[in-house]
Amino acid sequence: MGKAQKYVLLGDATYPLQDWILKPYQEDEKLTRRQLQFNYRLRRAHSVIENAFLRLKARWQILLKCDDCSLELLPNLVLACCVLHNVCEAHDNPFNEEWLEGAEPTELPKPCQPAPAAMEDGRAEQVRELMCQYFESCGEG
Repeated sequence: MGKAQKYVLLGDATYPLQDWILKPYQEDEKLTRRQLQFNYRLRRAHSVIENAFLRLKARWQILLKCDDCSLELLPNLVLACCVLHNVCEAHDNPFNEEWLEGAEPTELPKPCQPAPAAMEDGRAEQVRELMCQYFESCGEG
């Protein structure tokens, strides 16, 4: 869309809209077709991420027991599992779908209450609007 954007995290409606946290438009508002499409694409992207983490936990089941792990070690453990996963894929050691039986999707912790409007960043609406325009220009799907 002619404007460079930095990376963003995907959040749900309970997170404040920030220029680095993309969240959907509120569903209780009268949304335009473009805003509904934006929300749909955000949900699709979120489901891809959930599926990737589910597959990672299924291949490396130590990630299912991270309660026993120190918080300082956790980022390195996840990174090591990602690297090992890529090594396995590069050497034709495919993912076994049966592994998914042991790794159930888990609900990740999130805020109980929506963030107050005062926490929202006014510039973030411009980022969301740019993304909304971009998704519209890409067509349906």
